[in-house]
Amino acid sequence: MAAQHVKPMFIEPQVSEMVKRLFQLTASEVRPLPSYDDQNFYVASSDGGEYVLKIMNSEDSKNPTIIEVQTYAMSFLQQNGLPAQTAVPNTSGQLMSLEEMDCGYGCQKYLVRLLTYLPGVTISKVPLTPKLLYETGKTAARMDTILQKMEHPHLGILQRETFIWSLSNVVLLEAYVSVLDGDPLQEVVKSVIEHYKTSVDTKRHSFRKCINHGDFNGLNVLVQPDDNDGYKISGILDFGDMNSGYYIHELAITIMYMMTEHPEPVQVGGPVLAGWESVLPLNEAEKDCLYLLVLSRFCQSLVLARHSVTLHPENADYLMITSKRGVHILKHLWELGKENVEKVWFQSAAQFRN
Repeated sequence: MAAQHVKPMFIEPQVSEMVKRLFQLTASEVRPLPSYDDQNFYVASSDGGEYVLKIMNSEDSKNPTIIEVQTYAMSFLQQNGLPAQTAVPNTSGQLMSLEEMDCGYGCQKYLVRLLTYLPGVTISKVPLTPKLLYETGKTAARMDTILQKMEHPHLGILQRETFIWSLSNVVLLEAYVSVLDGDPLQEVVKSVIEHYKTSVDTKRHSFRKCINHGDFNGLNVLVQPDDNDGYKISGILDFGDMNSGYYIHELAITIMYMMTEHPEPVQVGGPVLAGWESVLPLNEAEKDCLYLLVLSRFCQSLVLARHSVTLHPENADYLMITSKRGVHILKHLWELGKENVEKVWFQSAAQFRN
């Protein structure tokens, strides 16, 4: 985020007023939910309904078309059997509205949507069994294959050429690597970027294209208890990083984030990969690049978190969630090397399938 003050700062009474005015709902409970640079509120209405009011930051609110495409994608997944939130129409029949508000730095406009509430807890709060990791990989693959069938007049807006979080744009990290000055990790990050240039960029023509969710992390996947003392996926959240990418990118992102939630990170890749390949087997080029793409996502996460902390020191705890463990995992993966890590992943995926 460029500006210091793009994050909205609405308080509970304002949320209650907005929900009443825009959706004719009387709030019986309003409480904040965690968020990066937007604001999310849990809203229970007096008639028993549960919702999430999502207030976009003022910068992203200037791009309603991309929010419209994200909102459409969520309902498309829901219609195709995956648990995503859907937007509730307001009194004028619109799925989003611009609300003007002074949050202490002059009047700004914020895009507001009321989304259905999905039950469950984040996957980061439960034990990641091999079975649940398999389900996570399978769900991520199903999601991308469904999104690939989606039609919308503004799909082209997802071609986010300079989007810093896209795994097509790892080289853009070079502009930020100086935030690691004096940290031994900097050398690892630079090496990963160099290997990415020589080994991933050159094979991209063989990757299969799709639309990526792009942020399949431990806070964006919800689970509920199943009938066998385990958990099943009950929700997919936050489509703000959607972009035109490749199937292999989604898999790498999913593996990377699940590793940060697991006591034995290297063991995560096998079951996630097996679940993914139950829907969409990888081709040779995709297999060959998986290790480097997972490392590249760690680099993006660590470098961009450090960069964000320099902009928003007050939000450091939230920004560094993935970072804290990620540093150790990245070093460990780098030291183990491609061959050793791939051996663990591909052998355990094969065992899982059998």
